[in-house]
Amino acid sequence: MKKTYTGFFIGASSLCVLFIIFLASGLWKRFFYPPEDEKIRTRIVTPTEAGSSSGSGQAGQRRWEDSLSTKIPLENSEILIAVINRESEEGNTEEQFAAYINAAAPEKGIFITFIGYEAQSGRYRRMWSEPTAASHVETISLSIQDLIGDRNNCVIVTGMNDQNEHTMTVFRKNPNHAQDQAFNKIIELHIDGSIIIQESGRSLAYQQGLTSGQSFNIAAYNHDNTSDNILDQIETIYSYNSSADQYEQIRVTRIPGSQIEQQRLRELLSGTPGVFENFINDLWYYVSPQGTIDSRQYIYFDPSGREIIFFGEEAQQVFHWQSSTHTRYGLYVRSQNISISTLLRSIDIELESLDSIRLRVNEDVRLPITVSTTWDGSYRRAGTINQEKPASRIMPAVDAHYDSIWGRIQFFNTGEYTISSGGTIKKGYYVFYRVSENNLLELRPDGGNNRPEDRMVYRIEVSANAALNLSRVRIGNTGIQDMLEPPVTLTPVN
Repeated sequence: MKKTYTGFFIGASSLCVLFIIFLASGLWKRFFYPPEDEKIRTRIVTPTEAGSSSGSGQAGQRRWEDSLSTKIPLENSEILIAVINRESEEGNTEEQFAAYINAAAPEKGIFITFIGYEAQSGRYRRMWSEPTAASHVETISLSIQDLIGDRNNCVIVTGMNDQNEHTMTVFRKNPNHAQDQAFNKIIELHIDGSIIIQESGRSLAYQQGLTSGQSFNIAAYNHDNTSDNILDQIETIYSYNSSADQYEQIRVTRIPGSQIEQQRLRELLSGTPGVFENFINDLWYYVSPQGTIDSRQYIYFDPSGREIIFFGEEAQQVFHWQSSTHTRYGLYVRSQNISISTLLRSIDIELESLDSIRLRVNEDVRLPITVSTTWDGSYRRAGTINQEKPASRIMPAVDAHYDSIWGRIQFFNTGEYTISSGGTIKKGYYVFYRVSENNLLELRPDGGNNRPEDRMVYRIEVSANAALNLSRVRIGNTGIQDMLEPPVTLTPVN
C-alpha cells in the first residue's frame, strides 16, 4: 500500500510540473486560440536589403526581417514586402495593411491588401486588395496619415517603378463602406522628379479633437520637356476635392534650374553605376533659406563604406547605406540607423549645381522616438565653406603620415587609413569633421560590425609643431563627453 501511495505522489508531482511548464511557456495560448487570432504589437515593417547594389525590384533578391508577418497567410505565390498595423475604429482589434508582390507575375508590380477582423466569423480575413504604381521592392514605404484633416487616416504607398520614377498611391476608406471596395484611390502619381506632401500647421482645436483640420496639398516635380536645361522643372500642386473625394490639380509653376554645362550634367545624371555616388562622396553643409552656410548641420556621404553620417543639434547619427536607385535628377537612397535599427531614412538627392545638392528626407520610424532635426533643403560641398569662414574649414579626408604609440599611421585622401606596427598592418576608414568649435577624428577599423563600440572618436588639438593630440570622446544627445583615456599624439612625418 505504501508503494502505491508513493507512486501516486510521484505521478501527481510530475503532472504538476508539466502543467506549470505548459503555462509558463505560453503554449496554452496556441492550444486555446488559433495562431491567426494572436495579437501582434503595433509596428511598421519594411524590407531590409541583403546587398548593396541598386535592386531591380525582384523580390527574390531580397531577404526580409524575421518579424514580417500577417494575421493570416497570403497566397503561395504572394511574397510579403511590408506591413503596417493600426487599431480598429472600435479599438478592440488590430487591422493590417500589407504590401506584396506576386512572384508568378512580378511585372504587375506591387499590391496592397487590407486584413481586418470579421466579428461574424470571429476570424481575420482579407477585405480588399488593389495594385499600386510602385514596382521596385527595395524602395517601398507604407505610412498612415490624416491627409484630409477629418481624422480618417489615409494609407500612403510610395516607391519607384521600372522607369525609375517616384510614385505615390493614396487610399482612403470608402465612406459608403462597400464590402467589395473598402478603400478608394484618391490620387496616384508617377513622376520623374520627386513627390512631397506639403504639411501645414493645424489648429489646437484639431489637436484636441474638437474640429476638423485643413487638408494637405501634394506637390510633384517633373522635368520641363519644353526646356533645353535638364535641371528645369515643373511644379504641379494637387489639392483635395471633397465633392469628388479625389485630389485634383490646381496649379502648375515652372521652376528654372541652375545653368550648368549640359554635357557634364548628362554624365552625372546618366544613371551609370557609381558616377553620381562618386559625385556626392564628400562632406556637405546645410544652406539656410537665406542662403548662408550652417556648419552646425552637415551630411557626409561615404558610398564605398556604405555609410551616411548626419550631424545636427550637437548629435551625430550614422546610417548604413542599404540600397540606392538612380532617378532623373540624382539618387534615391534607403538607409538604416546603425544604433537604432527601427529608424530608417529614405533620401531623395537631387543635383542643384556642381557644388550643391537638394535633399528630401523621409523618416520611417517604427518606435515612438523623437526625430527633431529637419534634413530637407539645400547642401553645399564643404570645400566652398572656406570662402565665408576660413577658420572653420576642415577637410574630411587628407593625405599625411604620422608616428604614434600605435605605430606609423597613414591617412589616404580616399578616406582610408593604415597603421603599421611590428610587421602588422591594420586598416580602416576615417573622417575629420567639426562639431561647434571642436575638431574631431573618427576611426572605423576594418572587421567591425558597425556597432558604436567599434567606432573611435577623438577630439583634436594641434600643437606648435603640427602634431595632433587626440583625446578619446563620445558624441551623444548631450554633446561631447570625454572618455578620460590617456591622450595619443600623432607626430607628422616629413
